[in-house]
Amino acid sequence: MTLDFVKKPELVGEDLDLYFWQSPHFQIFEDVHGTVVRVHDGDTLTIRIPERDFDFPIRFNNSAAPELSERGGHESRDWLKGVIEGRAIDVIIDPDNRVEKWGRLLGEIRSKGIDMGLISHTRGQSVPWIQRKDMVFPDFKVGWKTGDWEKS
Repeated sequence: MTLDFVKKPELVGEDLDLYFWQSPHFQIFEDVHGTVVRVHDGDTLTIRIPERDFDFPIRFNNSAAPELSERGGHESRDWLKGVIEGRAIDVIIDPDNRVEKWGRLLGEIRSKGIDMGLISHTRGQSVPWIQRKDMVFPDFKVGWKTGDWEKS
């Protein structure tokens, strides 16, 4: 079996064991420094790092933002775009949880040392990952107040 390294650059599990030495891509197991080249939505970015010759997506490992098709999705994306797109970031990798089910790399995203997932939570743009099933977001037309996204 041949693996499509373009569609699946992040190797995990058995693929990591079988294809690590064949992969043309630097496999990321440790923290990296890069530049945000695109914000997809409130919890997914495309970044560029010197160790790779292509840009790739990374998802926040500690946040769940609304999808673009959901209420608050565009606001969350636009907020993140305004604070991080085009800027340098550090990605903190957990080697035991580095790739999510869709094949994207997972990491804690830091800008100037600040955890952007945590800032996103406090600004009402996302919820902590452990609360993702509740997915209660603030009403952006009314304005955000502490606790708006928490269930009573």
